[in-house]
Amino acid sequence: MWYVYILWLANGQYYVWSTDNIERRIIQHQSGRVISTKWKLPLEVLCVKQYSSLIQARQTEYKIKKMKSKKFIEQFMGD
Repeated sequence: MWYVYILWLANGQYYVWSTDNIERRIIQHQSGRVISTKWKLPLEVLCVKQYSSLIQARQTEYKIKKMKSKKFIEQFMGD
């Protein structure tokens, strides 16, 4: 299984990424071991969606990032 997840960072930004091990990845974020979120703690997990393939997860991740829209992210989380 693959996952796309959205975090809310302490600086008021969203963080979107994909992974095959969501538990491990969230622990890495929360412990400050991810460079891109290390200085933006604390963080909140807002959304996790599951996909059956890496291709589906990455396509979804890139689509969200390409839109660069708070409204689009919030709509995605509501689906």
